[in-house]
Amino acid sequence: MVIAGLKAVLRKIGQGNAGLKPAIKGRALAVLNEEKTLAARKLGEGVDSLRAGLRVLRQKGPSQVQFWFIALLIGIASGYAALGFRKGITALQGWLYGAEDLHMLHTFAETLQWYWILTIPIVGGLVVGLILNRYTDDGVVRSVADVIEGAAMNEGRVEQKEGIASAIASMITLASGGSSGREGPVVHLASVISSWVSNRIHANGITGRDLLGCAVAAAVSVSFNAPIAGALFALEVVLRHFAVHAFAPIVIASVAGTVISRIHLGDVTEFTVPVEGSLVFYVELPAFMILGLVSGLVAVALMKAVFWADDLGTYVQNRTHMPGWLRPAVAGAMLGALAIVFPHIIGVGYETTSRALTGNLLLYQAMIFAVIKVIAVAITMAGRMGGGIFSPSLMTGALTGLAFGLISTSIFPNVSGSETIYALAGMGAVAAAVLGAPISTTLIVFELTGDWQTGIAVMVAVSLSTALASRIVDRSFFLTLLERKGVHLSAGPQAYLLSMCGVASVMRAKGTEGAPSDDACWEMIGQGVYIDGNATLKQAMPIFDSTAHAFIPVVTLGSEAESPELWGALFQVDALKAYNKALAATAAEEHS
Repeated sequence: MVIAGLKAVLRKIGQGNAGLKPAIKGRALAVLNEEKTLAARKLGEGVDSLRAGLRVLRQKGPSQVQFWFIALLIGIASGYAALGFRKGITALQGWLYGAEDLHMLHTFAETLQWYWILTIPIVGGLVVGLILNRYTDDGVVRSVADVIEGAAMNEGRVEQKEGIASAIASMITLASGGSSGREGPVVHLASVISSWVSNRIHANGITGRDLLGCAVAAAVSVSFNAPIAGALFALEVVLRHFAVHAFAPIVIASVAGTVISRIHLGDVTEFTVPVEGSLVFYVELPAFMILGLVSGLVAVALMKAVFWADDLGTYVQNRTHMPGWLRPAVAGAMLGALAIVFPHIIGVGYETTSRALTGNLLLYQAMIFAVIKVIAVAITMAGRMGGGIFSPSLMTGALTGLAFGLISTSIFPNVSGSETIYALAGMGAVAAAVLGAPISTTLIVFELTGDWQTGIAVMVAVSLSTALASRIVDRSFFLTLLERKGVHLSAGPQAYLLSMCGVASVMRAKGTEGAPSDDACWEMIGQGVYIDGNATLKQAMPIFDSTAHAFIPVVTLGSEAESPELWGALFQVDALKAYNKALAATAAEEHS
């Protein structure tokens, strides 16, 4: 409008006002040129902004949609892998035991001849031992702990060959009478799928971890028909953060897994809990608080029993020079002998769990079965037979809660509700303490049973059991397993990031700018102050603290007859910069 007005003025100037001074005319032309330049600049900026917007849309928009599509595919693949694992256990278990209804397996096993109950776990353990001896370097089944380690320290990847072998071994274990759970192997099997995809698309650490979370969420959702708990389990237990960028794809995968579960298994809960009124429920809250503490101690006993049995098994194996492939068979023999008297320990144990939740056990049965289940789980896992810990913790917790409920309701019959509420709360409390996952475990219990009326009771018991158990062990069963391996994840990123950064990647190579002289380095080496180039900052930082040097020579250590080769020097300021950078990257991912 301004430009058009100026043109009109100039036109009038040229036509009807020949006496206008040339200076005025020149000033008008200058204003016109300035407006033209400003308009052109604004137009150019607008075009550049539009191009930038289109470039962002082209680069970010489709890639985000593509990532969600990949998450959906991983959810579907992981869901069917979990479904196939479950169907495989059912088919193999039915073939081995000849049971028509596998939900009543231990009832059917009571009718079998004792030699079948003894022989089947031995044969299963022998096959498991041969598989693990052939396809793993340590003969140990991969589990949820390895998935957590892969998420934290390996850019969301897990071992693939070992993972597949572990899944097959765990399937055989559960089908042949091993007393463990199917959820841990399913989680690791799904993680193998996401790791394969991450390697194919060359995913970075953040993307790899997100895809890993998608696989875990789908697997848990299929196992329990629990989409909410599946998503939160992946965030709370595996990724160990609740970043917004990971939430949408994980939910997509979790829903995909649930759809698969409901198509093939039906929209039914795993357990049915008859709740007989809750009029006196709030008066009972102190009892549920006590149950939470008791459940925390039971969870600690379960975890400690597994660790103690594993140490004992390793000691016996070393002293007797027993081959590794024979260890699961020996454990199978012990399980078979135990199952002759207590067939309740065979397999996942959902029949006994259901009986506990419905109150169809006597007090002495609940207490004895809980103790025997802990022993059986310890034998299975110490024998390196495979399987998970979650289902055993559900069964142990339900039995503990039922026993507590039977006692409390008999002491205070006028102010007590149903003992089945205690069984439900105990189930969640023990499982949450074992997994170190109070949020997702609470939701799993709700979605397993379809009962939301006793939410406060479960939450109270879960919170106290988790708080107590986490003070005695390293937060959870999985993190304690990693601590036993020397992987320190329980204290958070500040504890393990140093071990992920190699000295060689941070040091200043000799002869480069800022590196110390060779003479200065060799003088320190002669004093015994140096570090191997293959070490990590975890080994280097204590040297800085103890010597107060600004740098440490980095060398290659050969044999005793060979002198070390000087690589360069690691400066403390460089080490701290690398550590701070890693911490910042972790914080950025967790809060994005």
